[in-house]
Amino acid sequence: MKALLPVAIVITLTSSGAAIAGDDCRRPMAEWQSRDAVTARVTALDLTTERLRIDDGCYEIRSRDEDGNLVGLKIDPASLAILKLEVRFRSGADVSRYLPGARHRKGRPATAPAGQVPNAPATVTPDSVR
Repeated sequence: MKALLPVAIVITLTSSGAAIAGDDCRRPMAEWQSRDAVTARVTALDLTTERLRIDDGCYEIRSRDEDGNLVGLKIDPASLAILKLEVRFRSGADVSRYLPGARHRKGRPATAPAGQVPNAPATVTPDSVR
């Protein structure tokens, strides 16, 4: 009986993990858009598709941008909405395309004109909001 206890624990733990894991995208396949539509969506983002596959009910795309950075996308198959975006930047890459507040030239942060704070938020007063 003692020998069966570790086996029972392992079976219980592994089966509960399978019950928790589920599809990220739960749209019926009848609503899915074609692979060509997904490729066109990715191309419209100025990305070159290297690999397109289906995982957990979502389209997963590995692509590169025009700067050579590796871009991973998870896309809803029905709406083609981007659910997840991962970018692996090359060393010295310009990140401003993905992070608008991080504008720089030649690997160095841009300097603000005299008297201005770079990326300062706009001041909002009750009179300016209508």
